[in-house]
Amino acid sequence: MMQLITVLGKIISKIYYYIIIFFPDTAYKLLGFFQEENSLFAVVEQAYVTIDMNTDLEKVKAFMESNGFINTRNHDYFNPTLGIILENLHDENVLTRNKIHYIIVTVFYLTEDFWAKDPNQPNY
Repeated sequence: MMQLITVLGKIISKIYYYIIIFFPDTAYKLLGFFQEENSLFAVVEQAYVTIDMNTDLEKVKAFMESNGFINTRNHDYFNPTLGIILENLHDENVLTRNKIHYIIVTVFYLTEDFWAKDPNQPNY
């Protein structure tokens, strides 16, 4: 069990590294784990964000593209260098306050490229 927790810690650390870079104000805080039958779930918390204007999705697209993401369809993005897929970046999941975008409850996937050695990232 301890080996599993160590491996999970390394995986979560690598994922969290990139989440903090792209979404520092709305990064999930890991509270712990919950096991139900044969499944293990992460328990997370995220800051509550209020809005003061509607989100301009063209500005979201420009932000994502400036960070190496390609708009694959609708509100989904892929970064081939990092191996990260982000989905559902529509105006209900990207909130705007003081002209700053806050990305919440996005769906993200990791490709095999994510696990490749990145010289710019801490060694896990």
